[in-house]
Amino acid sequence: MEPGGPGSPQEQRLDQRLHRPHHRDRHPHQPAPDHGAFRELVEGDYALYAQVFLDDDQRDDAVDDTFNRLWLSWNEALASHDTRRYAWNVLRATVMARAPHRDGRPELGGAAFDTVILQNLTDPAAYANELTETLELFTAISRLPHRQLDVIVLRRLCGFTHEAASALLGTSLAAIRSDERHATRFLDSVIPPSSTEGTTP
Repeated sequence: MEPGGPGSPQEQRLDQRLHRPHHRDRHPHQPAPDHGAFRELVEGDYALYAQVFLDDDQRDDAVDDTFNRLWLSWNEALASHDTRRYAWNVLRATVMARAPHRDGRPELGGAAFDTVILQNLTDPAAYANELTETLELFTAISRLPHRQLDVIVLRRLCGFTHEAASALLGTSLAAIRSDERHATRFLDSVIPPSSTEGTTP
């Protein structure tokens, strides 16, 4: 099995570190014929993405602004190569304009505190150690190229399937899987090995 591939110890550890609670299953969807129907279809998914970078009030404002901008350019969106991709680019630009940045990269530190693994730790020393490693991982995620960052956020933090991420982004399934594979390889390199893992090759 290729290092960092599906089902590998590295990927399982990545999933455990990034898993966040209470996110419903995602299902693929098709482009909507009009602005109102499209908003109803994707608004909740857009909010989940925005929540990773923004607090609740900023999240709601960013999503509202996104659909207001889309309303003004809906004919252009419909005439674009893919309405979903056009809309996603508007959402992404709106969220990133509001998100705090460090060294030109969006900060995801707040999202790190919402991971299941941290919420379930009760020992202060274990919590402090895991928090440090989790913050390092989220910092590494922020350094990913834009497409890889979005795929990791949707897949690992928001719980989307490959198919649902593909539908939401207006990107091919092959591209989603490729972006995730490259991102996972990079993130594997910054996940410290578990203290319980053996050292035998």
